[in-house]
Amino acid sequence: MDLLGTIARRAAATPAQIALAWLLARKPWIAPIPGTRRLTRLEENTGAAGVELTPDDLTEVETAAAQIQPATSLTRSQTRTSCGCPPSGQTAACGTR
Repeated sequence: MDLLGTIARRAAATPAQIALAWLLARKPWIAPIPGTRRLTRLEENTGAAGVELTPDDLTEVETAAAQIQPATSLTRSQTRTSCGCPPSGQTAACGTR
């Protein structure tokens, strides 16, 4: 999103840090777990905790995110866990739960 780059320049951060900071600002119990193999990316990701987004920044990202259309539309019954079992709350066929 170009918007993340614009906000990142204003905040002296990277677009990835803005995305993570937005998630952290949404709810205090959200714990994003970005994956990386590089120390520089790990440092970039942890730096997101120090990014302060303004209320206007948050509104801009929320508005843009609400306009994103998913590529596909799956119903809950069409989803499966990584082991192929139905989502939680339904009976697991493999006995892993």
